[in-house]
Amino acid sequence: MGKVIVISFVTLDGVVEDPDGSGGTPQGGWAFRYGPEATAGDKFGLGPVLDTGVMVLGRTTWQLFSRIFGPRTDPFSQKMNAIPKIVASRSLERADGWQGSTVLQGGLDVEVARLTEDRDVVVPGSASVVDHLAARDLVDQYRLLVFPLVLGQGRRLFADGTAPVDLELTGTEALGPALRLVYDRHNIKES
Repeated sequence: MGKVIVISFVTLDGVVEDPDGSGGTPQGGWAFRYGPEATAGDKFGLGPVLDTGVMVLGRTTWQLFSRIFGPRTDPFSQKMNAIPKIVASRSLERADGWQGSTVLQGGLDVEVARLTEDRDVVVPGSASVVDHLAARDLVDQYRLLVFPLVLGQGRRLFADGTAPVDLELTGTEALGPALRLVYDRHNIKES
């Protein structure tokens, strides 16, 4: 059985909003101020999951990633282009702008449960998708790239009112100025 893996850039105070600046927020672009050493390539350590898994993305993240990775041919971008992608969107009817993409048909919970029967599901960014899955206790692992800054405002990974969840730190790695933290949910589904 596969896992649901959330990956996200995050500040010390938990902000996940607009790390690349594409959202136009006043503090946007905070992660990319640290250069490619902190953000380029497989910084979340997904490795073989990119070959065997599937991504579930919200519309905004999917549109951003399709513009970033779609035209690129470096090894990491090739993996991002090749992995199957499911877009959770109420407004898109088609997802033909990035190879291997389809729009979610039906409920997110049902689709994620179906997908995890035989592979890992990676959820990059996509705060509304993460909120939905976390509220239903469907996230098995968080892989966070934590940057050494405090923004003081912005959408946080865990908003006030988030249900408690018991996590265990299972991995750490310094990546330039950032730190990759891997947290697994206790009693994780065994694969």
